[in-house]
Amino acid sequence: MANDFQEIEKARDLLRDAIESLKEGFALYDDDRRLVMFNQRYAEMNKGVSDLLKPGLDWEILMRETARRGIYADAIGNEEHWVSDRLANGIEFIQDYELAETDGRTYLVSVHPTHLGGFVVTREDITERKQAEAEERDGDLLIRKVLDASSAVVTMARIGDGQILYRTPAALQMFGAAKSAREHYANPDERADFVTLLLADGRVDNFKLDLLNANGKVFPASISSQLIDYKGEEVIVTSIIDLTVQKEADALIRQVMEAYPAAINMTHAETGEVLFATPEIKALFGPARNSKSYYADPSERQRYLSDLRAAGSLKDRRMEFIDAGGRKFWGADSSRLIEFNGEEVIVSNTRDLTDELAIEEELAKQREMLFQNEKMSALGELLAGVAHELNNPLSVVVGHSLMLKEEISDPDLTVRIEKISNAAERCAKIVKTFLAMARQQPSNIEDVDVAGLVTTAADVVGYGTPSDGIRIRQSIPADLPPIAADADQITQVIINLIINAEQAMTASGCGDLIELTAEVSPATGMVELAVKDNGPGIPKAIRARIFEPFFTTKEVGEGTGIGLAFCHRIILSHGGQIRLDPSDRTGTCMRILLPIGTRQETAENEPAGPISAPLNLRALVVDDEIEVGELHAEILRRDGFDVDVVSSGEDALSNLRSQNYDIFLSDLNMPGVDGRRIYEALVVDFPEMLDRTAYVTGDTMGQASQGLLSESGLPHIEKPVSPLELRTLVGNLLADRKEATDG
Repeated sequence: MANDFQEIEKARDLLRDAIESLKEGFALYDDDRRLVMFNQRYAEMNKGVSDLLKPGLDWEILMRETARRGIYADAIGNEEHWVSDRLANGIEFIQDYELAETDGRTYLVSVHPTHLGGFVVTREDITERKQAEAEERDGDLLIRKVLDASSAVVTMARIGDGQILYRTPAALQMFGAAKSAREHYANPDERADFVTLLLADGRVDNFKLDLLNANGKVFPASISSQLIDYKGEEVIVTSIIDLTVQKEADALIRQVMEAYPAAINMTHAETGEVLFATPEIKALFGPARNSKSYYADPSERQRYLSDLRAAGSLKDRRMEFIDAGGRKFWGADSSRLIEFNGEEVIVSNTRDLTDELAIEEELAKQREMLFQNEKMSALGELLAGVAHELNNPLSVVVGHSLMLKEEISDPDLTVRIEKISNAAERCAKIVKTFLAMARQQPSNIEDVDVAGLVTTAADVVGYGTPSDGIRIRQSIPADLPPIAADADQITQVIINLIINAEQAMTASGCGDLIELTAEVSPATGMVELAVKDNGPGIPKAIRARIFEPFFTTKEVGEGTGIGLAFCHRIILSHGGQIRLDPSDRTGTCMRILLPIGTRQETAENEPAGPISAPLNLRALVVDDEIEVGELHAEILRRDGFDVDVVSSGEDALSNLRSQNYDIFLSDLNMPGVDGRRIYEALVVDFPEMLDRTAYVTGDTMGQASQGLLSESGLPHIEKPVSPLELRTLVGNLLADRKEATDG
């Protein structure tokens, strides 16, 4: 095939080179009268409009612009008539038409219609010949010289006996010195048919027949003839085109098309008869004789044909077809309507879109997943900011409530304080959950029993939102492996899904059962949890949006639109998936995939507990929120520390210069001297304090904070901080120092 293409390209190059080597100007126009190609001589001979000469130029535009610019003397003052005359006769056979330009140059122009409906224009500069004409005054000699100089194959013969009165050198070379034009025809009957047409119409264009060359060899040809009066006698002037190369090219093109791996079809527009089909078409549709059998919907072809006739061509029109095996499939059809042998014919290319549509569907799913992740990422940043702002006041509430709980012995007050403490701890846990979600990672991953999670979630919903008539049924296999998850977060996800189902069924009055099931998914190797109800279901129009933050169908005040968004973020942070099962037709079914746990018992390193501080230990606490700093100081004082509290980094460094401390607790984000500058000062000026320092911060989300914590390696805890967490942190610092000293 590569050699075939090379031969075609070589033939094209030879054609271009041959055209450029012509001494005449040469231009080819297609059947729409648009310029296809031309040589440099043609541009030089049309210098007045050479700026317009580009492929695609319309013949009428060229004629009108030529007249407007006053290039030809006989067009000046008579532009419209001149243009009309050119347009009326411009594509008819014109042999050696003389055009005189206003610059004194005269050109001999010939126009030759092609069998495809276009025409060839040749142009020769005959200025010098015209000057000689005034001297020679011999018209016959001039005509002979002009024709003799032409490369066209032209003969002039009597109509009766066929005696040749004149032939061009090219004709002499082609046919030899035959005396009668009858000797040129391989089949006398073809000449008889040709002459009959000529006598009826006065001219015949592009008549296809076989001729004999000078060597007696038959070759295909196209002849165009016209009856003229020559010296009182009716003669035939004939132009002959050797079609040998063209027929060989046509055969080559057909061979290439049959070998080219594309589904190309040529069918009769009206009847659907298959005129030509590549092997790919036959493999796709079978050896069908009529293209009407291709269509899954028989009426589709008529609509397709109407659209094609209106537009002339169609690109990638999607239609449903039936292949050779009876399978229905969607295909893309690109086609053009042409005229072939005087009939309306469709040339088309058909592509099977089965694989392409499958890829598009998968890409759409991936884009939707990416879209949801981007939205959840933005929501995570918002939650991180909110959580950070809540950390400091929550630290105060949590710390003081827990300290009061330790101090008060009155039962009534103890109950009240426990309520405050429990609420504060719940808020603190929510804030930390927000931060864990914003980090896109679970807070505390461990092996968790699925049955326990489901039972807890069902119990919580049963206590908190009792719904008359709605049953919750659990079906968890006893041998189900544990999952790697944060138990609190996954429990909250299941609770949210159960509550959503209950609310939908209560509001619609449809449904009475929620089923909680779990199993190992063989396809993914993960545990699949399902929360299924027999309620009203989710409308198809909004299914794609249910995980969008703040999207809700509930009334104002009844829903925030973040429940499913939180579920989505939590499950993704666990390395799992959550989706609405589109195949369920009896309600709503949410499916969750979570990774299986390690199944191994791992010993956890218990953090060192609070260590009672020996006498005379001193601590320095810096926090730009003075209430938080005082709270941390009070906790340490109760453990026997002598504590100094400052609210700026500058004051903290000043105290370090003037006094010695056993423990240094620092905030990270402070105006002026922040955690970064404090660490740099410790490294340079107070290296002995590095193993006595820890950070207590409400911002572990920022890149700067994460970079500092990673670089310094100093211990840290995240606000809001309970007294036990703070005591444990300080106890670990003291224990590490003791081990280092003992070592």
